[in-house]
Amino acid sequence: MICAKDLTPALFCLLALGVCLFQVALICGAPWGEITLGGRWRGALPWRVRLIPLLSILLLLAFCGVVWARAGLGFASWQGVSGSLIWVVVGYTALGVLVHIATPSPRERRIWLPVLLLMLASSGSVALS
Repeated sequence: MICAKDLTPALFCLLALGVCLFQVALICGAPWGEITLGGRWRGALPWRVRLIPLLSILLLLAFCGVVWARAGLGFASWQGVSGSLIWVVVGYTALGVLVHIATPSPRERRIWLPVLLLMLASSGSVALS
C-alpha cells in the first residue's frame, strides 16, 4: 500500500522538474522574463542572464538527488551525506519562499510562491522522516 509519505519525494521531484522545464524554456528564449528574477526583464532574458536558469537547473537536479537519497529511493552513494544535505534543500526552498513573498512581480509571486511552498513542505517532510 502506498501512503502519502511515499509520495512526498516524488512530489518534490515532480515540482523541481517542472521548474527545470521552465528554466530550459527561459534559456531557449521564452518571453517569460517578467515572471522570474523579480520581473526585471520583459520578454526573453538577455543572453548574459540565461546562465542563471542553467545554474538553477543544475541545483534543482542535485536537490532531487538529495531528496531521493534521503528517502531511501536511490542514489545509495549519497545516503551518508543526505541527512545533512537535505537541510540545505529545506533552507534553500525556505529562502525561495521568502524571496517570492517579497518579489516586486505579482505574477511571479502568484505562480512560484505556491510551488515553493509545496517544495518546502515536501523537502521538510523528507528531512524529518
